[in-house]
Amino acid sequence: MKFITFSGPPSSGKSSVIINTIKNLKADGTKVGVVKFDCLYTDDDILYKNAGILVKKGLSGGLCPDHFFVSNIEEIINWGEENELDILITESAGLCNRCSPYLKNILGICVIDNLSGAYTPMKIGPMLRNADIVVITKGDIVSQGEREVFASKVMAVNPRATVMNINGLSGQGTYEFSMILKEKSTSLDDKKNLLLRYPMPTALCSYCLGETRVGEEYQLGNVKKIR
Repeated sequence: MKFITFSGPPSSGKSSVIINTIKNLKADGTKVGVVKFDCLYTDDDILYKNAGILVKKGLSGGLCPDHFFVSNIEEIINWGEENELDILITESAGLCNRCSPYLKNILGICVIDNLSGAYTPMKIGPMLRNADIVVITKGDIVSQGEREVFASKVMAVNPRATVMNINGLSGQGTYEFSMILKEKSTSLDDKKNLLLRYPMPTALCSYCLGETRVGEEYQLGNVKKIR
């Protein structure tokens, strides 16, 4: 089974890109399943089911969704193997620009949209900088000049990534994308020795443990002050 991870800011079009890409993968008999991670609520699993795609949903609740993802990697891989998938795709909640849910030797894809603003690529951390492929969506809504500026900002942040423009609604560009995924994705040879590409943020403070009072006297653990 091959394993691919998708991340990206909220409403960037991750699910639409994945659904249209899977349609192309399924055309040649490839069996694909998706695990959708989110925080409190998502109905994206309904979109996957309506498209005939096997899907599993995980809600992190009060936990960071990317920490929740990492804590459940073995479980979702087992789920994929139990369902005899050829390709397992995970979709992150994309709520933390600092976190990076990518794994070493596992294809990592970041989906980002033109409407988020020209300087958004500089505001996103490892989620964009460590991606193997960056998919830019919603290019049909902005001008050619805006598309070129946005793409240049993405490439400045992550010059080694393959950058693609895809229309998540029409599916334009997803056939070529599906061919790249089949070529570049790798099989899970040893699921017991997977490693993150980048460490998660360090955070264990009084508020992580349930403190509600505001003030320096109530702040313990990993606290960072503005300068």
